[in-house]
Amino acid sequence: MLKACYSPRYYAQTHTNSMEKLTAVAEVLRARNMVELVDPGLIDAEVLRKLHHPQYVDAFLSGESAFATIQGFKPWNEQLRDAILSVQAGQLLGAQIAMKEGIAANIAQGFHHASYESGAAYCTFNGLALVAKQFPEKRIFVLDCDQHGGDGTAIFSNRLSNLINFGIFGIRFGCRAGERSLTRYIHPKQGNFDLYREAIFEAFQYASHRDTDLIIYQAGMDCHQHDKYGSKWLTTELLFERDRLVFDMAKKMKIPLLFVLAGGYQALEALVPLHVNTFKAANAIYFP
Repeated sequence: MLKACYSPRYYAQTHTNSMEKLTAVAEVLRARNMVELVDPGLIDAEVLRKLHHPQYVDAFLSGESAFATIQGFKPWNEQLRDAILSVQAGQLLGAQIAMKEGIAANIAQGFHHASYESGAAYCTFNGLALVAKQFPEKRIFVLDCDQHGGDGTAIFSNRLSNLINFGIFGIRFGCRAGERSLTRYIHPKQGNFDLYREAIFEAFQYASHRDTDLIIYQAGMDCHQHDKYGSKWLTTELLFERDRLVFDMAKKMKIPLLFVLAGGYQALEALVPLHVNTFKAANAIYFP
């Protein structure tokens, strides 16, 4: 059975529904017996200080500075602190499970806009770069399919030689191309799924040629046609096909894969089924 890192601690009350979504997705998956939920505990803050500027980490942990809410979550409270620490622990445990068993999930989001000195756009700490930092001997390949480019991960790819970021997006969001940051822009109105499929093929070709030890897949849903930021041509069915294609290629190439939730600005009743579809696709490929 697919193992997915999650804890009720992932939830914190904020002015957005992004953490409420994590709980809603986990409840559906549990009710349908689609995953085995694994509680990751809390990450040691010292691990985060090795990735991010220590002053920024301490500001978030204490809540005593404006930097505690610079990522956008308000108000700061201990529940929010523990939610973020648990989500980050899920990244490391999920990576370990994936590298051992071939596939794993973390029912979490909020990573790719965080850079070294601060968080941004509801991303507090960069849990994608965190895996590369924590496992320096492993080659980590991020396949980011959020509608917004992962600018924070692109920055970290300049700092971590074992991290490659491959972003497929419809909104650049400041994400810059570089030696280890590859960007593929697909127009939200004039694009099509053939272009998207080609970009996924290109990503896997690149990952396989670099003997990747782990792919972290950001299964973004803000590119859905009904999302306020979405691509008008990207339907529910095509997003399922995207997920199925990613899982199928990773399994065939025998590259371990950890996937996470990402993006999504629709009402929960519309958004949660989209994320659940990603787990359906994973189960269809890995546990038919």
